[in-house]
Amino acid sequence: MFYLTKTPGLLKALYHSCTWSLSPSQKAVYLTFDDGPHPTATPFVLDQLKAHGAIGTFFCIGKNVQAYPEIYQRILEEGHATGNHTQNHVNGWKTGTSAYINDIMEARRFIQGTLFRPPYGRITPFQIKKLQQQVPGAQIIMWDVLSGDFDTAITGEQCLQNVVFKAQAGSIIVFHDSTKAWDRMSYALPRVLAFCEKQGLEMKAIPPQADHS
Repeated sequence: MFYLTKTPGLLKALYHSCTWSLSPSQKAVYLTFDDGPHPTATPFVLDQLKAHGAIGTFFCIGKNVQAYPEIYQRILEEGHATGNHTQNHVNGWKTGTSAYINDIMEARRFIQGTLFRPPYGRITPFQIKKLQQQVPGAQIIMWDVLSGDFDTAITGEQCLQNVVFKAQAGSIIVFHDSTKAWDRMSYALPRVLAFCEKQGLEMKAIPPQADHS
């Protein structure tokens, strides 16, 4: 499986209307969690964040919010941000624009806010334009560091190193609260939180209408 754990500048430039990282002046990193809520992984993540005084951003799949509304409510009650990750985890490159936007709008019935992350990071420029027309103020949130926790070919320690060696102030970091990522995420996340604390980096939620780079 090929993927880049650190997003190159060229890709950021091509999709310049998307948010890839935030201002480093805040001395913070932005931990994000895709694909939940999940009955085991999400409560674990929430417990870990609470233990370290961290606030995260959860990009939720609409059908999972429907399945686990009480976990979604806990995310909100504990002060974390939430974002839309489509209703059915659809790939924008393999889905017509109308069907893609409809899937996002279906998820908006269950997920508050204007933050959106495309599954797999795959969305076309035309889909971005249509989404921003449909949802005024919509922010497409990408990332600059991938933990790789979704990759069953690597270990939890490799997942940890992907973050420790690539993250810096302003980084948006991707983890997954999912069955597939569980083994690696559950190992890496507590150690990433401890690392960030040691480095003096706050762990914040992505704010609405944030300055991006």
